[in-house]
Amino acid sequence: MVPIVLLAVTLVIVATVAATPTSLGRYLHPVSHAEAIEEASERHGVDPLLVCAVIQCESGWDEGAVSSAGAVGLMQLMPQTAETLTALGFVDDERWDPGELTDPETNIEYGCAYLGYLFAHLSSVDEVVAAYNAGMGTVQGWLAEGGSIPEDIEYAETRAYVERVREAYEGYRQSYPNGITGA
Repeated sequence: MVPIVLLAVTLVIVATVAATPTSLGRYLHPVSHAEAIEEASERHGVDPLLVCAVIQCESGWDEGAVSSAGAVGLMQLMPQTAETLTALGFVDDERWDPGELTDPETNIEYGCAYLGYLFAHLSSVDEVVAAYNAGMGTVQGWLAEGGSIPEDIEYAETRAYVERVREAYEGYRQSYPNGITGA
């Protein structure tokens, strides 16, 4: 009798999860700072769901993350990248101090600005994501040699990163069909 009850309970749980894939998806693909992501994404012309995928893969939504290379915050930005974006006029440093990359809204602003900058110079999401990890010059070099992204990514880490972001991006698109601030 107990195995039948256990099987029935399991089937009910599976049926409930299957009936609400968005709920499960939102558990697997969390979002914090949705309004900041929406606003910065709009300012810089990037998809907020891609921003969420990058954050999930870069820091796992850990606002205080710091890499061994010195990348900081949710979107794991290098301080030099933030300063360059300010110098190029992509971010107003009076509103978002590049020295405050541990602040989530500041980090999101600079991360979205960087993604927007990459989209202005590259032609696909995969190229942008690869450049976010390996650097724009590296990706442009691969492309100049006749390569294509992701097929000809020379770094195993970058190849794996592009695949992880791709999977997360798809998960966010399925989990938030009405956007990250929509119902």
